[in-house]
Amino acid sequence: MKVRVLGCSGAIAKDCRTTSFLIDGDVLVDAGTGVGDLTLDEMRGIRHVLLTHSHLDHVAALPLMVDAVASQLDAPIRVHALPGTIAALKAHVFNNVIWPDFSRIPSPQAPFVAFHEIQFGQVLALSGKAVEVLPAVHTVPACGFAVTGGSGCWVFTGDTERNPAFWQRVNQLEVAALVIETAFSNREQELARRSLHLSPHALAEELDSIDKRKHFPIYITHTKPAETELIMAEIQRFDQTQPFGPNVSHDIRWLRAGQEFEL
Repeated sequence: MKVRVLGCSGAIAKDCRTTSFLIDGDVLVDAGTGVGDLTLDEMRGIRHVLLTHSHLDHVAALPLMVDAVASQLDAPIRVHALPGTIAALKAHVFNNVIWPDFSRIPSPQAPFVAFHEIQFGQVLALSGKAVEVLPAVHTVPACGFAVTGGSGCWVFTGDTERNPAFWQRVNQLEVAALVIETAFSNREQELARRSLHLSPHALAEELDSIDKRKHFPIYITHTKPAETELIMAEIQRFDQTQPFGPNVSHDIRWLRAGQEFEL
């Protein structure tokens, strides 16, 4: 299974693309602005879109991508999301005001987009991959995903704050790599708490929930461009001088657009 990082920033700036990952060329996880770096041929290859939640940095490119390839589709693009996320997209994006309702165009019987509701704990079979829907704690209905299609699973938290149920399930999985958000620095930790994101301090507490017998690379995503260097420095300080939990130091790395992983 190949995971390609299209975007992993918490906002836009030069060389910063918002959240989107392409798995094996046919499954898109979130549809942030990183999707815009795909060629038309690559966009045409996407059969499934998994959305963690409805916030703009995770869905902004979806209507534009569908529009780019609509005339060449031979089947609807299947968008898998929580009921609240689908309701938000229908009400605020595909509403014939902000964008055409591609779930009814060119006809309700043969649309460009087909929405499919998912639930926590559900396991989807998509193009030879198993996708488990994991819980997230955010300001809107939100989830994460564990995708298995090779050796171990690729786990993505989505946008979340402290999340005991997530770690309970992760500790039961054979994790090959974990992607976790840390949107704000410690100086903004109160804002992070109110907006249900993580800061390095909260990240340290969350990572202490990992079973001490497990060890896998942990990739930091969703940092705000103006604070990325500070966030990285604060996490490095935690990891190097204050081990997470008793006798534990995690393998923490920095996610970058353009990275590819074989799992």
